[in-house]
Amino acid sequence: VRVYHADGWLETHLLKPMDPSVTLGERTTALQRSGAYLRLGIEHILLGVDHLLFVLGLLLIVRDRWMLVKTITSFTLAHSITLAVATLGYASAPLLPLLPLNAAIALSILFLGPEIVRARRGQTSFTIRHPWVVAFAFGLLHGFGFASGLTTMGLPPAEIPLALLVFNVGVEVGQLGFVVLILLLERAFCALQIH
Repeated sequence: VRVYHADGWLETHLLKPMDPSVTLGERTTALQRSGAYLRLGIEHILLGVDHLLFVLGLLLIVRDRWMLVKTITSFTLAHSITLAVATLGYASAPLLPLLPLNAAIALSILFLGPEIVRARRGQTSFTIRHPWVVAFAFGLLHGFGFASGLTTMGLPPAEIPLALLVFNVGVEVGQLGFVVLILLLERAFCALQIH
């Protein structure tokens, strides 16, 4: 909900099913709106089970820490590109219908299944040798999925650069938090096995 006050102030509120009402009269600053976009990005990744499963699949394939950094960075770069392309309007909904896009994202997760088995067996494949290439390719698809969380808000043109930047930062914060959590859990389980 956006209210443009006569004196130039902008009031913005995000309504959700759990909080569907708002009290008007609170003026919001760019910092407050940035905080809302940041939270929206974090929520979008943490509630996006498909994206988290893909990242988990990458974590199960990649054992080398440097290659993991390279792979996650590649995934981040790719989905940042397509998030920007879709949010800025260079790719529209008719070009990328939501149902086929979601199916393709689901297939990206299924693609990793056999690769995880190969990695666990000590076998190799292009994906195991070059996971950053696969992460980049599928990251392009996932970025369009992230964009659906932002473009459906009906952002005013002047607000798009701020929303795009801070939403993407929120997605990255949520994704890195997930990666750190999984790595800490892995370390904890390994420590339990040693004792």
